[in-house]
Amino acid sequence: MLFRRRKKPSWPDRLREFFWPRKGLTRPARYLAKRILRLSASPHAVAAGVAAGAFSAFTPLLGFHVILALALAYLMAGNLLAAALATTIANPLTIPLIALATFRLGEAMLGIQSAEAISASELFHRLEHLELSELWQPVLKPMLVGAGILGTSAAILAYCATRFAVRSFKARRHARLASAAHIPVLSRGDHTL
Repeated sequence: MLFRRRKKPSWPDRLREFFWPRKGLTRPARYLAKRILRLSASPHAVAAGVAAGAFSAFTPLLGFHVILALALAYLMAGNLLAAALATTIANPLTIPLIALATFRLGEAMLGIQSAEAISASELFHRLEHLELSELWQPVLKPMLVGAGILGTSAAILAYCATRFAVRSFKARRHARLASAAHIPVLSRGDHTL
């Protein structure tokens, strides 16, 4: 085998690798960021796709984040791949935090006072075991209201940051390629031929 290790890792090594990879926990996030920056679409399209993915990641529609992100990106003329990649904001580490934040904000916006403090595990237990008719008023309605507010603010922030990052990345890349080819770089105001 081409990429096999010479020495097989022991089970403690495999367990440690599972919880703390050798390359670090931030490597997948850095890879996704670079993958998004290198998309060949316009800065608006990439930013709109990322905004759609960020918004859908805050919704309580678990399992439908990618479908919702693709639909929103299509409506906003965004990049579909950027939208699908941005839905990874909602991952097993962040979903409990997002769900609890949207639920609490939705309760506050609707003026609902819950008798007991609900933890993330209790919230997911309710989502798993209650029927939709029992689930709508006490859980889903507050989560959708909270997701609308948090998702919109996350989408606006993601759009602005991504558009700026893509524009600066493409400008640096264009300047680097132009200097390698010894072609003068025209600024925005230059219209000389």
